[in-house]
Amino acid sequence: MLPEKFRLRITNQKNIDADSLLKALEEPSAVSIRINSSKWIGKPANAEPVPWCSTGFYLDDRPSFTLDPLFHSGCYYPQEASGMFIEQIFKQIVGKQKYLKVLDLCGAPGGKSTHLSSLIGSENLLVSNEVIRPRTSVLTENITKWGVSNTIVTRNDPSAFSGLPGFFDVVLVDAPCSGEGMFSDAVAVNEWSEENTLYCADRQKRILHDVWPSLKQNGILIYSTCTFNPGENEKNIKWLTEKHNAEIIEFNVTDFKGITKIDYQGIKGYGFYPGRIRGEGFFISVIRKKEDSGILRSGISRKTEEKPQKDDLRMIKEWTTFLPGNVIKYGGEVISVPGKTDDYLILQQKLKIIKGGTKICSIKKSGYIPAHDLALSNNIRKGAFPVAELDYNHAIAYLRRDNLQIKAVPKGWFLAKYKGVNLGFCNNIGSRINNYFPVEWRIRMFLQKPDTGKIINWNQ
Repeated sequence: MLPEKFRLRITNQKNIDADSLLKALEEPSAVSIRINSSKWIGKPANAEPVPWCSTGFYLDDRPSFTLDPLFHSGCYYPQEASGMFIEQIFKQIVGKQKYLKVLDLCGAPGGKSTHLSSLIGSENLLVSNEVIRPRTSVLTENITKWGVSNTIVTRNDPSAFSGLPGFFDVVLVDAPCSGEGMFSDAVAVNEWSEENTLYCADRQKRILHDVWPSLKQNGILIYSTCTFNPGENEKNIKWLTEKHNAEIIEFNVTDFKGITKIDYQGIKGYGFYPGRIRGEGFFISVIRKKEDSGILRSGISRKTEEKPQKDDLRMIKEWTTFLPGNVIKYGGEVISVPGKTDDYLILQQKLKIIKGGTKICSIKKSGYIPAHDLALSNNIRKGAFPVAELDYNHAIAYLRRDNLQIKAVPKGWFLAKYKGVNLGFCNNIGSRINNYFPVEWRIRMFLQKPDTGKIINWNQ
């Protein structure tokens, strides 16, 4: 049962067909995925495309993502369809720019961040931030699986970004909210209250206030929520534009049936309402910053940075397609950082970095130990390692981190693959094969007879 006070407000709320919306919220939400086209060219069988996302598809039902090796290798991401509209913002407003710096302020669990990383391209920089520690771990895992090596993961309160005036070209604030758009989930319903909507609105104002300095002059702020509440949506944008010199940006939605234009005292927003669109509830608005952002005064410290040595550079060239100038060493780890190295060093001084880019390897007495990051990265050099193509049962065993019984694999490091896509590294030491899938990511679900019928059926 939906909260009565919510029903009453929706009944009298402008732009909403209450009967249609309330009926749709009592139905299960649509299942959708977004494909990582840099890794996978297949399309789900009998699936309808998400109209505003070139790589998004609706599925007929919910498969077991946990039991699908292609999910663990980063070939697709299960993402709610409405949130995929971020692609249209980039196509219509942001466009192609030289060296774009983007911040996803509230990045976990990673749906919009993985989408952004694909949209901006490998030569640009994405900072994906999350303040809550457990959610940062999930975000890091999903960024790593996606394999587009342009992303830094940070864990900071939004206030930390005020120390980076004018740093970012684009800032996405997918703000924590009262969750009305997800009322098909009983948990979201049970957590809702009028008091919480007011608390969320105040918290969103603080978030916007804190991150605003980090956006450069003429930069783009994208604000979104998964709620219908005007106090958390268009009224917050109105509040921001009254505080600062900003320009509302409109965009074209005529090609996408069901998206509702919202006009509130000159503020333009766009509502995604179940019953009109196939997806969960969503609000989005875009503004351009017109005021001066101030100057970032920060010297660059290189005290902790080590330069790769001759043998390191040889390994980097043999294993990867990374530019040597982007590769740094920290305490026995070799990492390729995205964007410009000086920008990374600035961020390192201002923020708590959880994932600084793509870890290539660790350096031990025994030599170079290739990292799982490298196995899933688009920048691993083709042919750098021998490969073993696994069938479904062996792939699941690898993901469970079981002992592997694989015949005819060479001694030493090799890549485990499934359907031609990297799953991770193994090391054949002769007497056994060591499984190097990350312990904390392993599948804990036990199946006596793995069933491929529980995973997505693909057309290729």
